[in-house]
Amino acid sequence: MSKKKEVKTNAMRLLDALHVAYRHYSYECHEFVDAWHTAEALGLPTEKMYKTLVTEGAPRQYYVFVIPIGAELSLKKAARAVGAKALSMIHVKDITAVTGYVRGGCTALGMKRKYPTVIDSSAETLPEMVVSGGRLGSQIELSPLDLCRAAEGVFAEVAEIPTPT
Repeated sequence: MSKKKEVKTNAMRLLDALHVAYRHYSYECHEFVDAWHTAEALGLPTEKMYKTLVTEGAPRQYYVFVIPIGAELSLKKAARAVGAKALSMIHVKDITAVTGYVRGGCTALGMKRKYPTVIDSSAETLPEMVVSGGRLGSQIELSPLDLCRAAEGVFAEVAEIPTPT
C-alpha cells in the first residue's frame, strides 16, 4: 500500500527551510469559507484563528496584516504602523495577482513578493496561532514569534473588535 505524500505549499516550504516547527491541518474545502467555518470544521478554538488581509497604500505598494478572525482591520492604525498616509483593502479580484494565493488561502508566508507584514499585537500573548496554510483547506498552527520571524514582520495594534449594533 502506498503512502500518500503531503503536497507542501509555499508557506510550508518556507517554514521548513527556516526550521520552524508547525502543525498542518487540512479539511475538505473547494471554495472560500470564512475562518469561523474553518475553526468549526477543524474543531479549533476561534481565539487562535487569524486571517490575512492585504492593503494598498500608494499605487502598487502593498501591505499585509494578520488579525484575529473576530476583528476588523483599523485602516488608520494600520497606516500608522507601516508609515503610509492612507490604506485601502485590495479588491478581491487582485488577491491572486498580488500575493500568488487565492481568497481563503492567502497567508503572510511565501507570497510571490515580500511585502511589509504586521501581525496584530493580540497574537503576542498566545502560545500558538492558526493562519492559512497557503491554499483552500489548509491551515498552519505555529507560534506567533515564529510567524513574525518567518514573515519578517512586526507586531502592532492594528485590529479593532467591532461593537455589536
